[in-house]
Parts: sequence; structure tokens; C-alpha cells
Amino acid sequence: MDDDRISESAPDSHDRPESSGNLPRGLRVRLREGRRFLTNRLSSGLVRARRSMIPALQMTVAGVGAYTFAERVVGHEAPIFAAVAALIAMGFSKEPQLRRTVEVALGCTLGILIGDTLLYFFGTGLVTALVVVFFSIMLARILDPGATFTMQMGLQALLVVMLPAPDGGPLVRSMDAVIGGSVAILITVITPKDPRREPVRELKSVAEELIKALRETGAAVRTTDSRQAWHALIRCRGLQDQIDGVATSMRSARELTSYSIVSRHHRHDVRSMDQVASRLDLAVRSMRVVSRRTVSMLDHAGLTEEGAEKLSSAFEELAEGTLLLSRTVSETSSGDSPRMSVARDAYATVARQLHPARLSVDTLEGETVVLLLRTMVVDLLEATGLDHDDAVAHLPTLE
Repeated sequence: MDDDRISESAPDSHDRPESSGNLPRGLRVRLREGRRFLTNRLSSGLVRARRSMIPALQMTVAGVGAYTFAERVVGHEAPIFAAVAALIAMGFSKEPQLRRTVEVALGCTLGILIGDTLLYFFGTGLVTALVVVFFSIMLARILDPGATFTMQMGLQALLVVMLPAPDGGPLVRSMDAVIGGSVAILITVITPKDPRREPVRELKSVAEELIKALRETGAAVRTTDSRQAWHALIRCRGLQDQIDGVATSMRSARELTSYSIVSRHHRHDVRSMDQVASRLDLAVRSMRVVSRRTVSMLDHAGLTEEGAEKLSSAFEELAEGTLLLSRTVSETSSGDSPRMSVARDAYATVARQLHPARLSVDTLEGETVVLLLRTMVVDLLEATGLDHDDAVAHLPTLE
């Protein structure tokens, strides 16, 4: 009886209030999202840091080296502006490195020189400080569009105005800036660097997205699902920033192989990648139009079952050829590699099929897609090293 009363008086496990150790579901979800966000940020930060090890080492050597040279060789006391100019001139940027280093070094030197000159003739004061800082900021905006560089130049101007002039005359700080900029330029020129690394990474990223778009469009044609073709169109439209990144990295690579003795032997590879980059850009632009017209074709039921199967296979074969092209750009002497020849043959096989009759396409919408694919496959063939006439020769004649 007592046991029955104890059993009845004990609350059921389902009726017990939630333990204080168990967090509400909404809070748990937010904590998981926060943990995922922090993990992603840490992961991307580690990747970014790993890629920045060489530039960070260059900046360290430039800053410390410029300070040491100005102090121990030239005899300047506390030449902080030598280190500052060297660090700013090196910087982190995807822009062509030598030109940017020279521009920034000249900007730093001019900014400090202008500040020293104005202080020498007009003395210290609020009006002089305003003029020096404003002029330095405007000069920074002329030399570089980045907000960070403008802030750095403004900070240098403030240091020139606020810090007492060193012994040795008004041009000591300007000489320190010249030393810092010269050290940065020297390190940029003599440091061994593979000019292909950044373009290869950018090109493979663009090629991978193009492959996904081709496969999505092929699947859309096979299943007559216009939404998949629309997704491919959105993917291609989102590639513009990556294509711009390819163009920037290619400019930097061309410049590096022009002025750097240790990188000059990569000129052939860089020229080959430059051709791939320019034609891949055109292919992506063509793919946007192809995807858009494919959406219209599928919405209007513009294919027979046989035509859908053949056209879908053409998209898949183009994707396979682009996969080979993506793998080829990381190879030495990529323009002459066996894999590039295989990619060329894959594109040529598709090109020979691109005739509406051979693909069993007999509607206006379907013929439009085939004609647009002819333009894109010519771009891809040229990316493999063919000239325009040889690429066009692979296409069947339209009657």
C-alpha cells in the first residue's frame, strides 16, 4: 500500500519539467549555427593564412631589412618610416605586383616628402596639419582605389605632422621612405615565385563551375526540366567575379614573367594559360545564352525524345572535355600536354555532331540552342590551342 502511494505520488517521466542542463531547442539551433559559422571562418582563415605565408615573409623581411639598413648603414636614428614604407609597398594584393609596389613606394615617398616640405616652410600648426593630411589622402585616392591604402597614407601624414623632426634635416624621413620603397621593389624582383599558381587556381575554379552548368543543362534537357536549366543560368551569371579574378591574376603573371629573371622561363606556360583564360571567358558568356535559350526551348516543348537524348549527350561530352581542360591547366607546358590533345579531340567530336539534323532537332527553339552551342564549342577548341579557322573546320556545314 505504501509502495502504491509512493508510485502514485512520483511524477511521470513525461510530466517532469525540462532539466536545467537541457537548453531550449531554439537556443541549441542558434548555438549550432554559431559553431558552424566560427568553424567555417576559422577554416577559411587558415587556408588564407597558408596561402599568405610567402607574402607575409616578404613583408617581414622588407620592413625589418629597410629599418636595419637605414639605421646601421645610412646612420639614421629610429628610421620608422623606412619600415612603414616597405611594409605598405609590399602589401597584399592580386594586382600586378611590381607595378603596384612601385606606385605605392612612390606614393609613400611623395606623401612623406610633401609633409616634410610643408612643415619645413610653414612650420607646425593646425592649418599645416590639415593641409598635409588632406593632400596625402587625395594622393592616395589617385594612386590606389583601396580604402586601406588611403587610411595608411593618412596615418603616415599624421605621423609626419605629429612626430618631432629627426636630427639630420627635413629630408631624413623622405630618405627613409625611399629606402623602404627600394627594399620592397628589390625583394619583389628577386623573390622566386611561380606565376602560374594563382591563375591555375582561378582557372580551375571557373572551369569547375562551367562543368556543373553544362551537366545541369544536360540533365535539364534529358528530363525536360526547365528549372535545372535556369539553375545553370544562375550559376553562369555568378561567375563574373571569378572571371575578373582570372583576368587580374593573368595580368600579374604576365608582368612577373616580364621583369623577373627567375620566373622568365614560365612565359610559355603563362601564354598558354592566357589563351585558355580568354577563351574560357567567352565560353562562359556563350553558356549564359545557351542556358537561357534552353529554358525557353524546354518551356515550349521544343524537342523530341530522341533529340533530347542526343542534345543532352552533347552537353555531357562538353562537360567531360572541360574537365580534361581543367586538369590540363595545372600541367607544365599545358599547351602541348597529351591531356590537352585529348580535351581537343573531345571538343572536336562534339563539334562534328552540332547540326540540327544530326541531333534530331527540328524546331526553331531547338535549332537556336544548337547554333549557340556551335559558337561555344569554337571558343573551347580555341582554348585548347587551335586557331579560329581550324576550330570552325570541325563544325558541319549548315545547309
